[in-house]
Amino acid sequence: MAFELPELPYAHDALGPYMSRETLEYHHDKHHLAYVNNGNNLLKGTEWENASLEEIVKGSFGKNAGLFNNAGQHYNHLHFWKWMKPNGGGAIPGELAKKIDEDLGGLDKFRADFIQAGVTQFGSGWAWLALKDGKLVVTKTANGENPLVHGGTPLLGVDVWEHSYYIDYRNLRPKYLEAFFDNLVNWDYVAELYAAAV
Repeated sequence: MAFELPELPYAHDALGPYMSRETLEYHHDKHHLAYVNNGNNLLKGTEWENASLEEIVKGSFGKNAGLFNNAGQHYNHLHFWKWMKPNGGGAIPGELAKKIDEDLGGLDKFRADFIQAGVTQFGSGWAWLALKDGKLVVTKTANGENPLVHGGTPLLGVDVWEHSYYIDYRNLRPKYLEAFFDNLVNWDYVAELYAAAV
């Protein structure tokens, strides 16, 4: 099935001052579009042509690097736009909050570990909250990889490629990650993914 660029679920300037219109114009309208176009070209004539996006991501991992990189980034970004909302952050819905307490030692520790994962991802990549073997875990991956290819279910991801933050934060990746966690995360969507995963 062909990849398509989704509309943003909010206006380009709706995430300010934490993520600017200019960042979203580059990140969504240009970078994500490039993953869609490149992915569609690389998908043609492969065994995954009629597969679901998740099947393409899992199937091409370690077998077809070009396709995997673009399909993985398309998958990651489809969720990334929904993982944010205007006036995000704040309280985490009940069941998910309870699970964070149980598995990750509470909200403050989870926040610190999530930000640390993003800060310490060398070069381009992502930091994640994922469900793996029934437990919540905080992980990081390089480039377009995500927890799907490591046996987990992504529940929340933050893009730490420079195009995600450099216009707004220059080299201050920790500041970007703090702003993301505290002011942008759409916890309702994370909770929805958690409920579907369990």
